[in-house]
Amino acid sequence: MLISDERRMLFVHIPKTGGSSVEQLLRDACPDARTVGRQRHARLQRILRHEPALADYWSFGFVRNPWARMVSWYSMIDTWNHRWGPASGRPQEGQWGSTRDGNPLWRAVAGYADFEEFVLRGTEEHDRLAMPQLDYLLADGRRADFIGRTENLAEDTATVQRQLGLPVTEVPHRNARSSGSWRDYYTPATRDRVAEVYAKDVEEFGYRF
Repeated sequence: MLISDERRMLFVHIPKTGGSSVEQLLRDACPDARTVGRQRHARLQRILRHEPALADYWSFGFVRNPWARMVSWYSMIDTWNHRWGPASGRPQEGQWGSTRDGNPLWRAVAGYADFEEFVLRGTEEHDRLAMPQLDYLLADGRRADFIGRTENLAEDTATVQRQLGLPVTEVPHRNARSSGSWRDYYTPATRDRVAEVYAKDVEEFGYRF
């Protein structure tokens, strides 16, 4: 998440929705940008419970087609695994906090055989992989003031910039990965599992496979 007290802004950073690019843009434009606690991907409800005074801030986040998002998530972890994780054969130093070190989720799913296991087993064993994106943006009877879409990242980020009184600038590309067509990763079983796990997002935002 990212907060600007000067702009009275609260950005909820949902994993694998283009949030790193949005976060970089906001940090460049808002020198006072800060976080709450140490959890980068905290839900709106948790943020407001930790710091209730933020309830009046303009809040926003981005969502993404859940099938495309799962492929992006898997590709990121698989790249890390082969570069720095168990599959790389590099000695693990046991430190945490950098991309090279990974995080507990990355290390846990690095042992999965393939994308199918990532979807079918991962969403059973790890709550974070099975959390609908909408849940990040809800808090005690309210929801984020604006929900953009990764598919319309430039246009929706421009809406955010105008709302905050910032100049409209190009969104920097962070953590972009080309994985071909995300549909090629799916079997009927994995397609249906994502539809089941992310039913809230499918219904709320009208996403389709």
